[in-house]
Amino acid sequence: MVQGTASSVGKSILVTALCRILRQDGYKVAPFKAQNMALNSFVTKEGGEIGRAQAVQAEAAGIEPSFHMNPILLKPQADATSQVVVLGKVNGVSDAVQYYRHNLNLLKVIKASLQKLRNEYEVVVIEGAGSPAEINLMDKEIVNMRIAKIAGAPVLLVGDIDRGGVFASIVGTMQLLPINARNLIKGFVINKFRGDVTLLKPALEFLEKRYARPVLGVIPYIRDIKIAQEDSVYLDERLETNHPGRMDIAIIRLPHISNYDDFDPLAEYCNVRYVKNTGELGTPDLIVLPGTKSTIPDLKQLRRNGLASAIIRQSRAGTPVIGICGGHQMLGRRIYDPHGVESEMVEAEGLGLLDMEIVFQRRKTTRQIFATVTAGTGLLQGMNGISVRGYEIHMGKSKGVNETACFHIFSSQNGSCSYNDGAIDKRGAVFGTHIHGLFHNYDFTRRLLKNLGNLRNVPYSEGSPLVKDAIYDRLAEIVRTSLDMKKVYEIVFGGVHGRKSIQRAG
Repeated sequence: MVQGTASSVGKSILVTALCRILRQDGYKVAPFKAQNMALNSFVTKEGGEIGRAQAVQAEAAGIEPSFHMNPILLKPQADATSQVVVLGKVNGVSDAVQYYRHNLNLLKVIKASLQKLRNEYEVVVIEGAGSPAEINLMDKEIVNMRIAKIAGAPVLLVGDIDRGGVFASIVGTMQLLPINARNLIKGFVINKFRGDVTLLKPALEFLEKRYARPVLGVIPYIRDIKIAQEDSVYLDERLETNHPGRMDIAIIRLPHISNYDDFDPLAEYCNVRYVKNTGELGTPDLIVLPGTKSTIPDLKQLRRNGLASAIIRQSRAGTPVIGICGGHQMLGRRIYDPHGVESEMVEAEGLGLLDMEIVFQRRKTTRQIFATVTAGTGLLQGMNGISVRGYEIHMGKSKGVNETACFHIFSSQNGSCSYNDGAIDKRGAVFGTHIHGLFHNYDFTRRLLKNLGNLRNVPYSEGSPLVKDAIYDRLAEIVRTSLDMKKVYEIVFGGVHGRKSIQRAG
């Protein structure tokens, strides 16, 4: 199990790397996180929703993601509540007090999912959440030390040195943990280090002497790894691309932005910026409204900070606009939420850039899909008939659409189907869709950006598709060379060095 001294110390990335390393060394390995709080999510082939990080970790392990890898998913909403997803399906909405009153009842579900993975795989790499030393939550938590005890899993404790105070955070964590929990921690990892590692030697020796546990390694600060993250904190650390002559894409950073890894491939071809206000917007070649878990509240915020007016003004002046999922819903005339599924606000005026309305349903759509492009003008010029794949996660349904559909969806994980999705205006300069993962379709994105370049009279910079296997291999190489993998394997196998990995780890 990998736990951290705080949120965003790099647990997800380290689990991803370990899943890849174990796979490279010949093990059948799977990731697991009992409870995840994240807006970045993914739909499995079972039609279940899980945290995006667990989907990435499964991909690194070379296996199909399953909702058993993240049996409990909490999706924060604008009104201090969270949508509670259990085994991939919505199980209600709860505030923190209500949730912690009953969350121990979910242990039965968590244990069953963990046992299923243990039956099917040789190694399960478990990820914790936040810090195990939150003393106000120790008797209620179902994701850190309680899970380590249930699994009998040795724990690696990770600290983020880039934030400062890493040794205080490790010592503080150890001191706050009860003895039985502290004994589960078998080693320390220092993450996100920049500089000469020899300067850390006295502090590393202090930790090892004080707690009689090894510091398993110091992992460097890894930039531009291009792996989907689960926390929007990642956007604060992300380096903006700024290559002269490239097209400029402004992605609106909504307060409850979700699935922002949708746009990672665009950075291979364009300068991509995440903007929060009108001062940052500038005059981009393309404006993108991303997904959100709180469509109406986030739309209200766009109106308050002036971005809504700026987007409308630039669109009318000819700047293309694309909306994905919640962003697509914002582009219409009006949004209705009669059942209060996302917030207490029952309706809102949309941006009016597409002639349609959205009504939120009680039931969430979660499915992987295959589709073809059905429009062929403007941004989608000459693209009619191109195939794409992706996934849907939404509760809003279009009605009164007086625009051309963008896509025809012909297949899902349940088999053949037939329905239209999305809308594009008559100019072909504004379109929206519920399909996540759209830009990960290389041919679609390449053609779309060529059309954008023609519309904006900006040269199109040919890029190359993201090769995920190469990215995971690079991450695994960095982590493998930074950690004492022989000791890691000894910890994993209870003091016996890994059977299949003696050559690699040694």
